[in-house]
Amino acid sequence: MLWAGPVAAETVKIVVPFAAGGPVDQLARVLAAGLGPHLGADVVVEDKGGAGGAIGSEAVARAAPDGRTVLLASLGSQVISPTLKPPAGYDPIKGFTPVMLVGSVPTLLVVSPKTGLSDMKGLIAKAKGGQAMTYGSAGPGTTMNIAGELFNAAAGLKISHVPYRGAAPAINDLLGGHVDMLNADFPVLLPMVAAKTVTAVALFGTERSPLLPDVPTTAELGLPDVVMENWYGVFLPAGASPELQGKWEKALYAVIAEPSVKARFAANGMHGTLGSEAFKARLPKEFAYWADTIKKLGIKAE
Repeated sequence: MLWAGPVAAETVKIVVPFAAGGPVDQLARVLAAGLGPHLGADVVVEDKGGAGGAIGSEAVARAAPDGRTVLLASLGSQVISPTLKPPAGYDPIKGFTPVMLVGSVPTLLVVSPKTGLSDMKGLIAKAKGGQAMTYGSAGPGTTMNIAGELFNAAAGLKISHVPYRGAAPAINDLLGGHVDMLNADFPVLLPMVAAKTVTAVALFGTERSPLLPDVPTTAELGLPDVVMENWYGVFLPAGASPELQGKWEKALYAVIAEPSVKARFAANGMHGTLGSEAFKARLPKEFAYWADTIKKLGIKAE
């Protein structure tokens, strides 16, 4: 059993700081389905969206560090959102015990077929030619917004930002031709690229994906600073014992090693699992990098 003590817990919660149905929620459900036998408990997913991830994150930071409640966070909710708007109710660094970086996914820049564009060279030429162009995002300060401004700054462009209340409405307007382009997580856009309802222009990363081998990276295209990979990590509340941290880490590794889960990760372009020590060492660098980058870009929260 996971729990030390006279009474065994029957239920463990994975808190997702976003609404149901998104990529973090989907990943949480994949993990929850396999974790039960390894933890000796029933594992449920609880979606607590709002405030850029702060509501769900605060709920976990305030939970007892007994292993019954964990957070599945993203780069956006755990680092970028608190950097833009420091939360009053919890400390995004000291409030948690990192357990595992489950994986990272690159982000992809896609354009509406209505633009008539098929590559980065044409996109930049069109944007520099004086024609007004737009990119959609899930709102000010989101990874989609930051990726757009990274691109603007590096390429010397002024493509206008059109914020939405989430990725889904932004993508719907892209499909309808109401915005010209957007950048979003690879697994979200991959089916649309396959269906040819959007055109992939560049992977915001350093290596091409075997799932889209013909799509160049921003590094290849002369934009090495335009990198945006979203990661997903598991956190316990601060104060969790090393024993609990180790048991959660071991259980997560066991689930990720299952053939069906490995296949699903590969199909979504997910890579780069890190254990607790490597993840803990990486986080301060993430906070420092994004604080500096956001300041340089002049991006503000809502």
